[in-house]
Amino acid sequence: MITTDLTTDLVRGAAELEQTPDGMRIHRLPAWVRRQYPEQTLIDRESQPAGVRIVVRTTATRIKLVSHSTHTAFRGSERPRGRIDVFVDGSLQLGDELTGGDAVEIDMAAGSMHHVAGPHHTTVVEGLAPTEKTLEFHLPHNESLELISLCSDKPLHPAPRTRPLWVHHGSSISQGSNAASPSGIWPAVAARRGGVELHNLGFGGSCFVDPFMARVIRDAPADVISVKLGINIVNLDAMRVRTLVPAIHGFLDTIREGHPTTPLVLISPIFCPIHESTSGPGTIVPESLGTSQVKFSATGTPGDESAGRLTLEVIRREMRSLVEDRADDANLYFLDGLELYGAPDEAELPLPDNLHPDSATHQLIGDRFADRVFAADGPFAAVPRH
Repeated sequence: MITTDLTTDLVRGAAELEQTPDGMRIHRLPAWVRRQYPEQTLIDRESQPAGVRIVVRTTATRIKLVSHSTHTAFRGSERPRGRIDVFVDGSLQLGDELTGGDAVEIDMAAGSMHHVAGPHHTTVVEGLAPTEKTLEFHLPHNESLELISLCSDKPLHPAPRTRPLWVHHGSSISQGSNAASPSGIWPAVAARRGGVELHNLGFGGSCFVDPFMARVIRDAPADVISVKLGINIVNLDAMRVRTLVPAIHGFLDTIREGHPTTPLVLISPIFCPIHESTSGPGTIVPESLGTSQVKFSATGTPGDESAGRLTLEVIRREMRSLVEDRADDANLYFLDGLELYGAPDEAELPLPDNLHPDSATHQLIGDRFADRVFAADGPFAAVPRH
């Protein structure tokens, strides 16, 4: 078997690959961000390779990828493991659920946490036709990952980069929370429909109009950009109207320093019943601890917008108005998140934990985003496809 070095020529959608004693750890944010803001939630999420893919051209009939994951396990609540999805020339060939790896076991009732070590995981793709083809390994969106080795019976080469690059920033919904597979998170669904290459900057619990994130997007190569803001701000009760509006203006101004005319879509939150008219902070429903489905609730007072308190209804209103105020930016667009998932959808496809969509809803959101944004008359229509 031939061993191929794992480099950024093969690993797409990552900011950096960090050398470890065993292999390469994937990072979606550069080292300067991790040094500047080493907050644990962000550090955990940025090392989960949502949207990251290993892409190769080859005539190999058998390929073996060895990896080592780290996942969070909640005592008393079973959570699906991450997956590696393998596509061959655009068609799903294999969905490989991770085994082994390290686990961080959390007992939320007792407030305890401990680490359990486990073995490497091996993903094998075999029985492939001996003809030239493109393989994409979609890496797990919900577990941190080290790449240990990549072996094959024929050489593996970097695939040419022919698709436009879409940079997207958002919260856990954009990272893929509650989706069953990495290729099923809504940005991945939309990217396949739109014929673009995804750079996913969705970070669970960490989408707060942070200046460092604006600088990351400013400095990143991008043909099209989207930013989905709101839910984390409400469920942490992190801002008021007075601070939110100028913060978003500054965020967009920073992006425009590096991408003055790039099509940019600002997306407001999707429908979330607990926070539509009730401010945060959000919290876990105590009775759901230790059950098969943890649920969230809002602790604010319904209808209380005093002192500029934020609900999702308020944020949508302010974001729409903000884009109207920037009418001189012909390439800035507003997309109401209710067009992606609204109250009628919640009746048919409720959010299982009151906050995050399930796999069917990720598919729905991805399809609707593609229909609106990548359509012939949509904001990203002018970007050339190959």
